[in-house]
Amino acid sequence: MLKIGIIGAGTVGSALAIKLAKSGYTITVVSSRTYASAEKLAKAIKGCKAAETNQTVADTADIIFITTPDAAIPQIAAGLKWHKGQSVVHCSGADSTDSLLPARQMGAITGVFHPLQTMANVKQAIDNLPGSTFAIEAEEPLLSTLKEMAAALNCRWIELKAEDKVVYHAAAVIASNYLVTLVKLADDLWETFGIPREQATQALLPLLKGTLNNIENAGIPQALTGPIARGDVETVKKHLAALQKEAPDALSTYCELGLQTIPIAQAKGKIDEEKAAELRTLLKAGFKRKNIENQFNKMIKS
Repeated sequence: MLKIGIIGAGTVGSALAIKLAKSGYTITVVSSRTYASAEKLAKAIKGCKAAETNQTVADTADIIFITTPDAAIPQIAAGLKWHKGQSVVHCSGADSTDSLLPARQMGAITGVFHPLQTMANVKQAIDNLPGSTFAIEAEEPLLSTLKEMAAALNCRWIELKAEDKVVYHAAAVIASNYLVTLVKLADDLWETFGIPREQATQALLPLLKGTLNNIENAGIPQALTGPIARGDVETVKKHLAALQKEAPDALSTYCELGLQTIPIAQAKGKIDEEKAAELRTLLKAGFKRKNIENQFNKMIKS
């Protein structure tokens, strides 16, 4: 049976180790920046031991997962002695196996096993992981092993090339991290009419969940709703006027997102090119509000 070691007992490493152990894999040893963190994770997994050094993990396990912050991965790979026949895998979304080059040069097989999931804390990470997708980069036989692990975790997998990783990760940032930013911007707008941030978030959550449900069940573009999907120019004008008055810093973001939304509305078949052009002209003007303020005010009032 393969012996698995973990270097980095943070959120990702802890969640991955616990889930793999529950799926029948043997987690033998774990190390971390502090021994206390390693010990805490080891106590959560039957038969697992905490190591005082990363080298102990490298000497003990058949497959070593490096689940540290991205910047530390190359340092760890270069600072340890690896041996032929073992596998070294990191869990970075943006970095390829190139960051594990020193391990490869010593004879180890290298790979990437990135969970496409938001991991705010260990419990939420464990709860969110089933059904997620792992982005895998590796050569055989490690490639097949990582695919089997993903399946054992009740997850999907995709295979990526090294040159795919950064764009893949940028897509994840847009879909996940920037969703948080968008909700924060929406909360800011609610504060302009006196609703506290916490109450705003709770009010918006069912809307967010409904949108995600529509995307899952109807897909894009059919999930798109709202004024641009309807070609409702007058409502967009009202939005622009209100934002310029109450939240001018949000105006350019609204306009950029609106411009990106127009092709989706066209694909849904709800607006024609004439209406799309009218919306584009209106939204593009929002970017230039400081230089053409009078012209912009005239446009949104017409």
